[in-house]
Amino acid sequence: MKTYKIAVIAGDGIGPDVINEGKKVLEAAASGFKLEWIDYPFSGAHYLKTGELITEQALEEMRKMNAIYLGAVGTPKLKPGVIEKGLLLKLRFFFDQYVNLRPVKLYEGVPCPLAGKTAKDIDFYVVRENTEDFYVGIGGNFHEGTKEEIAIQTGIVSYVGCERIMKYAFELAKSKGKKRVTAVDKANVLTNVYGLWRRVFNEVASNYKGIETEFALVDAVTQWFVRMPEHYQVVVTPNMFGDIITDLAAVIQGGMGVAPGANINPNGVSMFEPIHGSAPDIAGKGTANPIAAILAGKMMLETIGEQKTADKIEKAVETILKEGKIVPAEFKGKATTSEVGDAVKNKLEK
Repeated sequence: MKTYKIAVIAGDGIGPDVINEGKKVLEAAASGFKLEWIDYPFSGAHYLKTGELITEQALEEMRKMNAIYLGAVGTPKLKPGVIEKGLLLKLRFFFDQYVNLRPVKLYEGVPCPLAGKTAKDIDFYVVRENTEDFYVGIGGNFHEGTKEEIAIQTGIVSYVGCERIMKYAFELAKSKGKKRVTAVDKANVLTNVYGLWRRVFNEVASNYKGIETEFALVDAVTQWFVRMPEHYQVVVTPNMFGDIITDLAAVIQGGMGVAPGANINPNGVSMFEPIHGSAPDIAGKGTANPIAAILAGKMMLETIGEQKTADKIEKAVETILKEGKIVPAEFKGKATTSEVGDAVKNKLEK
């Protein structure tokens, strides 16, 4: 029987709570294969205790695994940027996970803050470039700590980086039966970097004649996600803008607790996570919504080649949410974290 080795970084706060439920569901769904979990301690709490963010040895071990399953990392006891740059970005850059994939899907039974919008209106993907733009870390501070301080952060966009993320977006559209790809940027002001972005998009689009294309400025997208989400099918975006609009997208699909994400290297090791933060205030209280972590696990199985099992998991989640008998606390229900996980697991077994 085939065995997949999965590195697990449960992390901080509610990370362990939701990852436990995800593992429970994935193990129940597994058919014809096994999942071997390899746990790693890396987190904000681990850093505070040991001074260690992530080791080169661990990275090399993970290179030989099939995927990484991440809960959540971060603690208010740390200065912003320490854990994000030293752990999350380290993983993304080390494994060249240049695709950040976010399905934006409103499931029936999940409350939506947009008046008049239903599950039929919100079902698209955001494909975010994940290794360039302002996240490359080029910059610095001069006269630091004085009133003359100057801070510089440089955004980098390359032809190769644009081309590969755009090809991924168009191939995703083909595989999912989507007919429109929207490229997001701010080319009316940041003309150099996003002028290149647009040139490459047009070149890549020319190879996909059956798919409609359009450009959209990021500020316009933020209002149209709210006003007309049904228009969007696949959205491809630079790193920083994608980071921002996917949080907005999570809200219109019902909340962070139903928003899974993936950091993908199509030819290497990919990482899967719920996109919410560590939420230390509710950790261990049984109120965290594990649906996003479960759906992130579904994306992991889909990416490593277990599509049928991935589909089973999504169907079970869809059914639970639609029935409305088990309602997570996030939606003002009374179901605990483990009760939600058990409900999905039990639905799989029927």
